[in-house]
Amino acid sequence: MQMAGALSLPQAVAEILLGLGFSEADAIGRFLNPRLSDLSDPFLLPGLEAAAQRLRQAIEKKESIVVYGDYDVDGIVATALLVEVLRRAGAKEVKPCLPNRHEEGYGLSVLALERCLAQGRPQLLVTVDCGTNSTEAVQRAQAAGVDVVITDHHECSGSPAPAAAVVNPKLGPEERLKDLAGVGVAFKLCHGLLKVCRNLGGETAAELDLREYLDLVAVGTVADIVPLTGENRILVRHGLERMNRAPAARWQPLLEVAGVRGALDTHHIAFGLGPRLNAAGRLSDADSALELLLTSDRARAREIALDLDGTNRERQKIESAMATEAMRAIDAYFQEREHFGLVIARDSWHVGVIGIVASRLVARYRRPVIVIAFNGTQATPGQDGIGRGSGRSIADYHLLKGLEQCRQYLLSCGGHALAAGLEIERGQLAAFQAAFNAAARRELEGRDLRVVQRINAWVTLSEIDERLYAAVEMLKPFGQNNPMPVLAVKGARIQGGKRRVGANHLRFTVGDGQTSREAIAFGMADVAIPDGLLDVAFTVKQNNFSGNATLELNVQAIRESE
Repeated sequence: MQMAGALSLPQAVAEILLGLGFSEADAIGRFLNPRLSDLSDPFLLPGLEAAAQRLRQAIEKKESIVVYGDYDVDGIVATALLVEVLRRAGAKEVKPCLPNRHEEGYGLSVLALERCLAQGRPQLLVTVDCGTNSTEAVQRAQAAGVDVVITDHHECSGSPAPAAAVVNPKLGPEERLKDLAGVGVAFKLCHGLLKVCRNLGGETAAELDLREYLDLVAVGTVADIVPLTGENRILVRHGLERMNRAPAARWQPLLEVAGVRGALDTHHIAFGLGPRLNAAGRLSDADSALELLLTSDRARAREIALDLDGTNRERQKIESAMATEAMRAIDAYFQEREHFGLVIARDSWHVGVIGIVASRLVARYRRPVIVIAFNGTQATPGQDGIGRGSGRSIADYHLLKGLEQCRQYLLSCGGHALAAGLEIERGQLAAFQAAFNAAARRELEGRDLRVVQRINAWVTLSEIDERLYAAVEMLKPFGQNNPMPVLAVKGARIQGGKRRVGANHLRFTVGDGQTSREAIAFGMADVAIPDGLLDVAFTVKQNNFSGNATLELNVQAIRESE
């Protein structure tokens, strides 16, 4: 292939890049070597200059500032980022405040605001990862003499809240910024603040290097499952490099309890750090996770990390029991040609875990799913008969638009294409179930919703070498909209039999008569693999067992060769 030769890339990697939409050498160069200098001017974000000027004013006037975040990873790390930057930029008094999922609900609610004002007594309230739709709370704050600056990345329902400034890429024309996570928007505000302060000759701000906080940006961006393309790719690539080169002390205890060894990658954030930081806010409150990120006391950090690990194990047990109950209930009635949008609710379910359970149900049924907890063990006082739901979707269905079509049955809803939340009265549940299924049917009926193993490039076993592996590594960080490439070989055979390893895995050798490669198939020990010639789909991994680095195939799917 001409492009492969021009860029000195293996042909398979050139095909992968073409599949990602890259065809020009300059664009490919920027993708493979993302530079911080390619980040856009922060003032391209709507409302950011006004927000930065208001923060500068608060610093100069020694006003008390409260940074109000959210209880998920994105909101927690964004809160830590803005608190630390404001303190180092010279703010006299900066306090963090996170909502309690179970007592106050999502975002800047009136209930959470009142607690925040009583405890923090701010003159300026700055939100991160929430607030765009919190009109009533913002008006309450203003009536109490408190200015509000909002930074958020969620969709706006109607007019945004009437804050002093609303910084939300969804409200602006820049398409390349619309996928920023909440922490990415907060990072942009920090960048804008430093530009404003430096232009005014602020000495403290001039000494502040925002690259020190790219670790927080990387963790929040990966955990929030936003596309790892464009500016998100730049931020995560450099954040991971910083964490691997000179990790901040805040991460070490959490990495240890998560069992992360070797080079840190997006996988470790998504399945190691993220769930533990999230666990606190799911089962109780997120304050301990925030304390871990802000403390300089190593002993205290270790103590918190152990607590978060224990809470995460408890969360896993609750999630497993809820998912099993939900699957049994759905299996009892589910028909592929009748049910396109699934809604399931129970009184006993823990509201902090419903989103994860929804994700598991989506993976099983390949349909958008809403999981609702009514008055369970974590019901909000005074909210009898009110259910809180969390939804997840498939790529073919825009969940928030679907919920908007059922708006008359809901007290509230918000979110985006793949994830959303809602509140509903018990008496509206049956009508909502029917309306949501009908809305999903209109979009999905007639489509093949089965799981499809997509292949990025077909190769021969002889092409799988260190050069190919190194080129694939350049495509990192992998994640949403940039998944790890899946390669495949045609007409291969399993040589020497199969060996069961671990609980449910297979090891074997794949050969084509000229070249052979070791392979492992996780979770496939009970899968019936046909005899004869096979097509094998896989990712390429490096096995570092006993200090010896060898390449192996991580099998994703096997079929009889055509």
